[in-house]
Amino acid sequence: MNIPKHADIFTKEMERRNYASNTVSNYSSNIKVFFKYFESREHPLHLNENDIKAYLACFTEPNTQRNHHGAIKLYYEICCGQKDKFKYIPYCKQSKKLPIVLSVSEIQRMFDICQNIKHRLILALLYSCAIRASELINLKWIHIDRSRMVINIIQAKGKKDRQVALNDKLIQLLTQYFREYAPKGEYIFTGQGNTPQYSKESTLQVVKQLAEKAGIKNKRVYTHLIRHCSATHMLESGVDLNLIQRLLGHSSVKTTAIYAHISHNLISRIQSPLQAINI
Repeated sequence: MNIPKHADIFTKEMERRNYASNTVSNYSSNIKVFFKYFESREHPLHLNENDIKAYLACFTEPNTQRNHHGAIKLYYEICCGQKDKFKYIPYCKQSKKLPIVLSVSEIQRMFDICQNIKHRLILALLYSCAIRASELINLKWIHIDRSRMVINIIQAKGKKDRQVALNDKLIQLLTQYFREYAPKGEYIFTGQGNTPQYSKESTLQVVKQLAEKAGIKNKRVYTHLIRHCSATHMLESGVDLNLIQRLLGHSSVKTTAIYAHISHNLISRIQSPLQAINI
């Protein structure tokens, strides 16, 4: 099987159909793994339903399997014209894991130990605006609208634009950061050397190192967790769930409703039936 050829066709067709860059990158990577597994076969068209099911069964983590499933299904639809190829290959059930969020005091500890203004701004934007890592590194100076006190998030997940709130504390940090780093170019966060953008990997390292220095050892801390923390803390402070949905850019409020399941304030209101028992 000519793996580079088939993978390139898939990538170019996704780009032509204006799929999000993250989707193109993710699905292109997944399809290469799929082709590699069947590299002894002459062409992907020669693979049948049982072949694909056997391959998907290799992924024991449900969400990982679903991700690979989506990539392979799309490939056969847009590159092979086989929309019914997956008619009898349903997605496995999605795993419903609740994120273990940080408390407000733990977030405060991360800010307290952060001496680097760039890292402080990164954490502040992630937490204040509940933005994704990809949205953070794609922020440009022209997206900061001080006149309306909003930050424009352009062409985010699902090719959707939205706005999040800009506040005085963020303006202060942005000003300090600009004076100290004098970043060149259109992006707020630039990489090292000639790299125009900061990377998601660097953002992850910033968050992990701050958590480690803050003594947070019993929870796994990663970039997207700060978004979960932000949404949960907003809900706990009384922000309406529908407004949080808009701020996060969720298409359905059902996605946002996960934060009602992990909100400490909501859970603590539940009267345990044990209270009525004399133990």
